[in-house]
Amino acid sequence: MARVAQNTYFKMSQSAKRVQWSQFVADLNSRSVWDATKIGASRAPECFPTLKNASSPTEINNTLLQHLFPFRPSPPPPLILLVFKDIPPVLPSEVSSALRKSSNTLAPGTSGIAYSICQRVQKANERILPSLFTPLLTYGYHPLAMKKANAIVLDKPGKPGYRTPTSFRIIVLLETVSKILERLSALHLTAAARCLGLLYPNQCWSLASAGCFNAVATLTQKVGLLQAASFKVSTPFLDVKGGFDNVCANRLAIMLAKGGVSAYLVAWIKSFLSNRQC
Repeated sequence: MARVAQNTYFKMSQSAKRVQWSQFVADLNSRSVWDATKIGASRAPECFPTLKNASSPTEINNTLLQHLFPFRPSPPPPLILLVFKDIPPVLPSEVSSALRKSSNTLAPGTSGIAYSICQRVQKANERILPSLFTPLLTYGYHPLAMKKANAIVLDKPGKPGYRTPTSFRIIVLLETVSKILERLSALHLTAAARCLGLLYPNQCWSLASAGCFNAVATLTQKVGLLQAASFKVSTPFLDVKGGFDNVCANRLAIMLAKGGVSAYLVAWIKSFLSNRQC
């Protein structure tokens, strides 16, 4: 009797699923067809943009570009490159350390040069990459070839519709050689910021001994102390949208120079932030 009941229940369940699916497919519309595709494919489908007032591929491309990369004035490139003196040369150990933090699974930029190639070059002759980076810091210049990037537009999952640019996000594939130089310059800038007292006392992330773990440990300790004293504790979390995208290169350079940062590093940062292409 148990087996008969189990089989009857299974057959009724399967029949109900078929009826429900048939009714669901019969009532499909322009929005629910994506849900049907998701169920049938067992994974979220890729959504092609169907943006308002943009019918052709060129119009869709321009609409996404205007949203993701709104026009902002960029400082003009220097007409004459200055030679900065007493620049600390880039050491092979610094390049090797930067490469160890690089993942070979990351997609390369427009040149197609992956991290694995840079690692092989460094292993074959550790003087090649430092001899490339040191002159760039000496002149405070970031080449245009290193400022070109590939961009891939992806749909944000779970959106009810994909008719606005806000339903999409972008992944920018930067040049690996440029990212190595970024890490080296970040080390120089971090050291200068610590020595000159430019960092906010509660700064977390992007700094050694002041990472995410330290922030969580500090927050947990403060919450525990306040709760032990019978206080009610609440914590606001803010997400600043597009903070880095809205940095003014000229203003940042002026602030760094006033703070005492070396002139070569200020010039390189200003060059790094100007005339980027995607």
